Amino acid sequence: MHKRTKIKIAIFVLLVGMACMFTAVVTDYWAVLSPPVERFNETCEAAHFGLWRLCKKHIYITQASFEEGHGCGPISLPGEENCTYFRHFNPGQDAEIFEYKTQKEYNISAAAISIFSLAFMILGSLCLLGSCTGTGKGRDYLLKPAGMFFAFAGICAFISLEVMRQSVKRMIESEDTIWIEYYYAWSFACACSGFVLLFLAGIALLILSMPQMPRNPWETCMDAEPEQAE
Repeated sequence: MHKRTKIKIAIFVLLVGMACMFTAVVTDYWAVLSPPVERFNETCEAAHFGLWRLCKKHIYITQASFEEGHGCGPISLPGEENCTYFRHFNPGQDAEIFEYKTQKEYNISAAAISIFSLAFMILGSLCLLGSCTGTGKGRDYLLKPAGMFFAFAGICAFISLEVMRQSVKRMIESEDTIWIEYYYAWSFACACSGFVLLFLAGIALLILSMPQMPRNPWETCMDAEPEQAE
């Protein structure tokens, strides 16, 4: 396969990774939390949250949807939903105060790291744009920082994922909250996909932009003929 074709494939994978990461950052389904439900024909309160806000949904549990030993939900059931950005949330009870402080502490960190990821994606996109409009060695040279920026964006995405995972773990393990069940939802899956695609495609783009390896053992990389990505 020609080198230029490999670069185009890597760029396409990067575009998909950027779309996944952007979707994860702006949506609120990183994790879903459920309290215990002891009987049917009652209303319970499940929650889902993202990097910026926490949404609580009041779900009426019927006999058909009730499962003994399981939590409230699934979150897809109809119900009244109330979403609040973390900075505007006014906690009341002690358990709610702990829940809010825990969410805010971790989510601010995860959100800040995700912004770094978006910033690296923008820088990588600018380098790619310059590479596409440039000619000769200048075009190939810009692929190196582009690959590095996208790889850094993937690393930031991974750190953000881990911070969010620790947030959910602390919420579930604490005795001060009502949550007993959790699962990671589709926004979290988008972030995972973004991390994998950005990191691997960024490394691949960096490798493809490197000088051609010497064909003979007595040659050095400087002696080898440059390979243009036409």
